[in-house]
Amino acid sequence: MSRENVAEKIAFVASAAPEAQEARVRLALRYGDVAPPEADVIVTLGGDGLMLHTLHRLHGLGKPIYGMHRGTVGFLMNPYGDDDLRERISSATRTRIRPLLMRAETDNGKTHEHRAFNEVSLFRQRHQVARMKISIDGKERMAELAADGLLVATPAGSTAYNLSAQGPIIPINSPLLALTPISPFRPRRWRGALLPNTATVMIEVLESEKRPVAAVADHDEVRHVKNVTVSLDPTVEVTLLFDPGHSLDERILGEQFGF
Repeated sequence: MSRENVAEKIAFVASAAPEAQEARVRLALRYGDVAPPEADVIVTLGGDGLMLHTLHRLHGLGKPIYGMHRGTVGFLMNPYGDDDLRERISSATRTRIRPLLMRAETDNGKTHEHRAFNEVSLFRQRHQVARMKISIDGKERMAELAADGLLVATPAGSTAYNLSAQGPIIPINSPLLALTPISPFRPRRWRGALLPNTATVMIEVLESEKRPVAAVADHDEVRHVKNVTVSLDPTVEVTLLFDPGHSLDERILGEQFGF
């Protein structure tokens, strides 16, 4: 049993789904419920959407987060169970993840900053394809990509939208990021790149007024972007807890074999 995962005081966070709210009532009566700043651990009850929302809202507290599946998609969650919650948390394995930091400059000259634990995505806003120039660490790597969009994904996010866009699955502890095009038109055969997680990706939108593009960091959207810079944020680290045999790295590995 790990001595790191103290679970005397638990804060429960639940989605609006009835099954999540009902579970929160049961668990709070059984184990107690404190405010997140006072907790040893935060337990989320819902799906991956709630987990991402919790990561964004509460990462500054530095509390480990243990999710239980009471939602639709539960890749980041553990199986739900009422019994032995403190023991499960105490024996859980720890996975540390860092978010991407997106800096997006719009056509009106304003700069917006948002973090993404899964991915930063750029999408065309109109019927015409987006045209983008890609630079890595200040060096131009692609003068023009014509596509519906482009995304940068973390290992934790590599099995989400990145996988749906035919991007690579990245083991959770790999020091890599995925750069994946969304429906590329030119160059038609380009399927993206794997980058070191120290890389800074600069995406310049060509003809931004004629072919407007939106940038999205997980769920924070900025429209009419002119250029977007993406890099891993070394100042933020979040600890996720997973049951033994149900770790995030095991599930990411399993995805590669169709489990």
